[in-house]
Amino acid sequence: MRPPGGWRRFIAREWLAVLALAGLVATSLSAGGLPTISTQELQVLFILMMLLIAVRGLEISGLFTRLSGRIKRDRWIGPKLVVCTFFMAMAATNDAALIVMVPLTLTLEIGGLDRVVILEALAANAGSALTPFGNPQNLFIYWYYGIEPAHFIATMAPFSGVFLVVLVLATLTIHTRGGRPLAPTPPAMDRAGYVFLGLLAVAILIVLHVLPVAAGLAIAAYAALFNRASLRIDYGLLVTFLCFFGIAEDLKLDFPPNSTRHGDTFLVSAAASQFISNVPTALVIAKLTTHWKALLWGTNAGGFGSLIGSLANLIAYRLYLSRAGHGNAARFTAKFLIFNFAALLISVGLYYVIGPGG
Repeated sequence: MRPPGGWRRFIAREWLAVLALAGLVATSLSAGGLPTISTQELQVLFILMMLLIAVRGLEISGLFTRLSGRIKRDRWIGPKLVVCTFFMAMAATNDAALIVMVPLTLTLEIGGLDRVVILEALAANAGSALTPFGNPQNLFIYWYYGIEPAHFIATMAPFSGVFLVVLVLATLTIHTRGGRPLAPTPPAMDRAGYVFLGLLAVAILIVLHVLPVAAGLAIAAYAALFNRASLRIDYGLLVTFLCFFGIAEDLKLDFPPNSTRHGDTFLVSAAASQFISNVPTALVIAKLTTHWKALLWGTNAGGFGSLIGSLANLIAYRLYLSRAGHGNAARFTAKFLIFNFAALLISVGLYYVIGPGG
């Protein structure tokens, strides 16, 4: 039997999935029937699940902790933390990068700890924007529009590159000297870590269309037979995806496709992300426009701004408050929002100055 308050905790944890399910019910009633989920959309869900399993396996193996634990105490520790978060997010998703880097950062007695964590959250969103597998909305847009990997990376390179420079410079203004690691030296990665490195490579090769989608069954089989702990992934995200696939299909009945210009697509997707998060925004708007570059920039820019612009924001925010205490919650929240909305404004400016257009 669920303990008292269990439902409240469940809704607080899975609020986006709950809202997505409610939205699916509402739009299906309005459309007069259940939507059809395409084979392409089911493939996206399967690939995302395999990526999550592989990354979870690497987390359990200790690889990420081992890598991040190599950061040494010196005057450049702030930039090191931010750059490490940026590049980890490119390969292992923004969520995984923050799950590893924020707790590590909170074990360091350094000045400006709150600002470093905020910049790590920005770095995770900026770094993950560069690759098709860096975050869920990128994977969906990449797969849905059939984009070439090199074209995808070239489209987002100005966005991620500018933010890498800006974030490193911002970190240099924080006085972080005096830090010392409180945690012991992380243990060596276990043997399963090497297997999951190979399985992550399989997942990435599937994303890049080098291997067939069916190759992902090897990841599922290994996890089910030899490492069931790696199956403890974010199923709420998968449910959210499935629901918004259906919502997007229902909305197609009411809104004509290709009805927006690329500038409108960018602004609408960036703005909508502030209220429903960037992943659902990508799923809904993709079926209404052919301007994939504007949508890609818009949803990644929309990851900045509000706490729910990106689920990575919530991860960094909750990890900081849970470890550092709620005594300075109001002050930290204010700083978090100021930094994030500043990044959102920079993103909008970048789009109109060096952005890819449609």
